[in-house]
Amino acid sequence: MAIIGFAAAVALMIPLGSPVWAAEAPKKFLLFSKPRALPDTQFEDASGHAVSLSHFRGRVILLNLWATWCEPCRREMPSLDRLQALLGGPTFEVVAVSLDYGNFAKARAFYDEIGIRSLGLYFDVQSRLMKDLSIVAVPTTSLIDADGRERGWQTGAAVWDSPAMVAFIREQIARFEKQSSSTDE
Repeated sequence: MAIIGFAAAVALMIPLGSPVWAAEAPKKFLLFSKPRALPDTQFEDASGHAVSLSHFRGRVILLNLWATWCEPCRREMPSLDRLQALLGGPTFEVVAVSLDYGNFAKARAFYDEIGIRSLGLYFDVQSRLMKDLSIVAVPTTSLIDADGRERGWQTGAAVWDSPAMVAFIREQIARFEKQSSSTDE
């Protein structure tokens, strides 16, 4: 009886439209029941040019916020690079944004040190992304659909190129492509 009461109390605390665990999502990945609109926040590319999330419209993106001082971030970066090499293209991109607050050289040196070749390098020079996206820890990775809406996220490191994660991301890309083609008709 106590377990049923607890479950009912938890169910009442969860508002409609809140995140839900989807059967096809990897263990720690949280999918939302409804996509969440995101602000068109800005960051910079490796050349110092301003880039915003709208720059990536038309592609599903995996937005990863990381820092060189974050050990879990450092551990997961090679798998993000491999995922980009495997799936990156006109319909998908891993967007890794460094939170090393103006220390471009340190982030570039880290990429060189561990052999990152496929990921672009982006910087949150205005220190706005965590606040704008309501993120409280790094690494945090968000799955954003081609319309710029957040579909889900994961806090903490992951093996992004694991077979389960690759299958999950491919499924998300295919779902969006199917939705886009049905609205074009």
